[in-house]
Amino acid sequence: MAEKSGIYELVHTVRFESARRLPRTAPTHPCHNVYGLAFYLDIHVEGRLDESTGWVFDFAEIERAMKPARDTIDHHYLNDVPGLENPTSEVLVTWIWNQLAPKLPGLVKLVLRENDVSRVVYRG
Repeated sequence: MAEKSGIYELVHTVRFESARRLPRTAPTHPCHNVYGLAFYLDIHVEGRLDESTGWVFDFAEIERAMKPARDTIDHHYLNDVPGLENPTSEVLVTWIWNQLAPKLPGLVKLVLRENDVSRVVYRG
């Protein structure tokens, strides 16, 4: 078995698709209209190696912790979700953090990618 010599950071990616509009933008802004996105959420969990299991955290537990939030936002119109009436990526990643943090010990960071060039990093 490997020695417990440091802190590990696990990263698990979850994909979901949602529609949204940003109502606080100017009517001429493209995000003022309804549009869809394929989001990628990188969930970062830190911890020490557990000698009995040989891992820090089970990736399946990360999926289970994310499932209720994912079920609420995947293939849904985000503006209809309580707390996401103005679903900027910053607001969305904070909302997700608040769903996950109580269920994921060691959660340190979320990275929400809304396309190939834009992402939000959140450390609660």
